[in-house]
Amino acid sequence: MEKFPQVVRSSSSGVMSVAPPAVSSIKEVPDEFDTLERFLKPTTRFSSDQLAAYTENYAVVLGSGSYGVVFKGKLPNGTLVAVKLLTNAHDKRMEEQFMAEVSSIGRIHHINLVKLYGFCFDSTTRAIVYEYMENGSLHEFLFGDKTSIDGRKMHDIAVGTAKGITYLHEECEQRIIHYDIKPGNILLDQNLSPKIADFGLAKLYNRESIQIHMTGFCGTHGYAAPEMLKPNPVTFKCDVYSFGMVLFDIMGRRINHDVNLRESMMGLPQCAWHMFQNGKLLEMVCGFPESDREKAMRMLMVALWCIQNNPEARPMMSTVVKMLEGDVGIPTPTYPFENPNLDKPSQSSGNGSERDSDSSALGTEYSRGRCSELGKQTAEIELATS
Repeated sequence: MEKFPQVVRSSSSGVMSVAPPAVSSIKEVPDEFDTLERFLKPTTRFSSDQLAAYTENYAVVLGSGSYGVVFKGKLPNGTLVAVKLLTNAHDKRMEEQFMAEVSSIGRIHHINLVKLYGFCFDSTTRAIVYEYMENGSLHEFLFGDKTSIDGRKMHDIAVGTAKGITYLHEECEQRIIHYDIKPGNILLDQNLSPKIADFGLAKLYNRESIQIHMTGFCGTHGYAAPEMLKPNPVTFKCDVYSFGMVLFDIMGRRINHDVNLRESMMGLPQCAWHMFQNGKLLEMVCGFPESDREKAMRMLMVALWCIQNNPEARPMMSTVVKMLEGDVGIPTPTYPFENPNLDKPSQSSGNGSERDSDSSALGTEYSRGRCSELGKQTAEIELATS
């Protein structure tokens, strides 16, 4: 018999809680278990009893979200770990996300990707064990109560994240598309070095696969590329778009979420474009000293390239790394949006040319902090304060 906690979500409030450990007897193994067992064989497997011991009966909650709850644990050798216990363990979609996460993280090794230690998969429990990140997520530093990070370190975080995505897209044997790049899925270690996490939506593709047909929306509104909301095929460039949105969050330190982003002219990218056309792009910058303004400008220019509506116009992530590090020049960004009714200024401008009064008002609203005060979809992982 194995003891394990049950993750319960209230139907009225949506709040998750952890019920006391239950006792069950595993009498029969489902037919598909052997297939999944072979699929997961290369990765270390833990038992429910082991996870209960490693987490001291799931005593310390690190965070929670739609997937379940993350607990702090310690392996017998003293290594700290995070144990993601999945809710609705027998739900088909949750099982698919579990397999996606284990299969993708289990075959990748990069300094900017979270390390997988193992998993628990039996007839009652689905859990993933990965390295513990002392400083939580980037989301908490951008929008939470944690002490702010200086601009130079934010630049390092952006570069490290870009290198992690580059590895997924261009250096793995099979291309891995994350589909959910956002501050909540960028974890920070004790040195504030970034590691991409949460591969529950990730997919593996042969490099010959140029376009992928999606069966439904996945990702997070505000970070998902425009093509994710359409029936059209998508490419790995959807991760490039999401990274561009993360850059805007880093630079502006303001929330940019709107469930109808395509219908809104008040989003952070629109503000950035209009301020760029007015030669005032640096007014968006928060936390960068004068000596690092060149890095700040590079980050904003790269962000405008990453969010191009046309996926083919977005740069490869390896190019993004080179542009962020100053190894290559950054061309003047082209008009990034789809809406043909928007007033398109000359793409050769950007040197302080005059714009209409509406554009000036838009930039003014951003400077006053109103431009992106939109409804925030909370991140999937919200770290608990210790």
